[in-house]
Amino acid sequence: MSASSVRPTLFRLALPLFVENAMHVLTSTIDVLMVSTISDDAVAALGIAHQYVVLAVMVFSFVGIGSSVVVTHSIGGKDEPGARETARTAMVVNLGLGFVLSLVVVATVPFLLGIMQMPPALYQYAQPYLLILGATLWLEAHNVAVGAVLRAYGHTADAMWVTLVQNILNALGNAVLLFGLLGAPKMGIVGVAIATAASRVIAAFLLAYLLHRRTGVRLRWRDLWRVSGSRLKRILHIGLPSAGEHLSWWLAFMTVTSFTARMGATELAIQSYTMQVMHFVFSFTFALAIANEILIGRLVGAGDFDAVFHRLIRTFKRGLPIITLAMLPAAIFGEWILGWFTDNDEIITIGAFLLKMAVLIEPGRMFTMMLICALRATGDVGYPLKLGIIGMWGVWVPLAWFFGITLELGLPGLWAAMIADEVFRSSLMLRRWLKRHWLTYAKRSRAKVEESLADLEP
Repeated sequence: MSASSVRPTLFRLALPLFVENAMHVLTSTIDVLMVSTISDDAVAALGIAHQYVVLAVMVFSFVGIGSSVVVTHSIGGKDEPGARETARTAMVVNLGLGFVLSLVVVATVPFLLGIMQMPPALYQYAQPYLLILGATLWLEAHNVAVGAVLRAYGHTADAMWVTLVQNILNALGNAVLLFGLLGAPKMGIVGVAIATAASRVIAAFLLAYLLHRRTGVRLRWRDLWRVSGSRLKRILHIGLPSAGEHLSWWLAFMTVTSFTARMGATELAIQSYTMQVMHFVFSFTFALAIANEILIGRLVGAGDFDAVFHRLIRTFKRGLPIITLAMLPAAIFGEWILGWFTDNDEIITIGAFLLKMAVLIEPGRMFTMMLICALRATGDVGYPLKLGIIGMWGVWVPLAWFFGITLELGLPGLWAAMIADEVFRSSLMLRRWLKRHWLTYAKRSRAKVEESLADLEP
């Protein structure tokens, strides 16, 4: 094992990943709490505008995801030069994507908000927020790529500490610029956006420093003009279908959110508040799924395919009780939790009911995400994409319209459709895993590592 990578275990990897993701959620929650002092309309506007930021991160993730899997294969197969070259390629490509998307978002803000059928009264909040964050998307692209590489090397704690620093600075900046503390002007939503953008700048410098210190990888000026075609091809082979699945989910979610917007600003606020709570619980699922993916990727690189199969089953058994226990407090104390955000009785009542429904959603999401990540780590990326498109656009979106709009069940109807999609996709992917249809792809991934090692021999 190279000195630049660490020998991981499931919980050694998962704990920093959970803390990191929970910090992201906590910062978002603090943002919502602070913005709620303006109005529930401001929260609804922030929720819609932020979806485009998340959508951009989904695009950046196809390089991050692909590079992470390829790096784990290289490390598992003891191909350290190949791992470093993959890291540099990922950083260059993501920076290019980031600059392009930053320009596109800045140039089309009114059009993007119009697509979401946003009520006109909310534009005053959403437009400046999306403009500022859109202009700094290229920094987020850099951070996604570097963070993915650090995690693949096993340094999940480094990414966690950077996130912690970033979120603390973000929260402090929000407080100063939103409320006009320390003599600063009261800037409202604009202040929240500026604080977020500034924290991205600092995170980018910290991540670049840690990447060089831990792995020896540093992006030099000449690297911007040369990209390894073979490495990029392997990244895209994994990353494009994986990001396609992510992108399909988020587009489906945005479509369902447009259904929510048809119901009114109150329903948008309910969704924003309840999703804050759900995102925190999802941090457990995210941490376990990504940690398991790293372990499976290394096992694939080493050619230990029987261990790959049993690794996922063991993670399932450990993860289900954790996810269930994490969701129960939100379901039981939902009204009290939502009372932190608003004193609107309608929002609290409906939101608390949705959090009870989430007891059924989260275990399904855990199975779905773990299976997607595990199949991805073996190289079997086409099946989750195809199944995702079928499930999201053939089950979730049509049922959301039918339950929520046609039958007038409102948000509970939209969430019932989400449950149906998770059950549909997780059951079919579990069947694929148990029948080991992924084995052919895993063997191909191992063969790529062997080819790379052979190229290094004199």
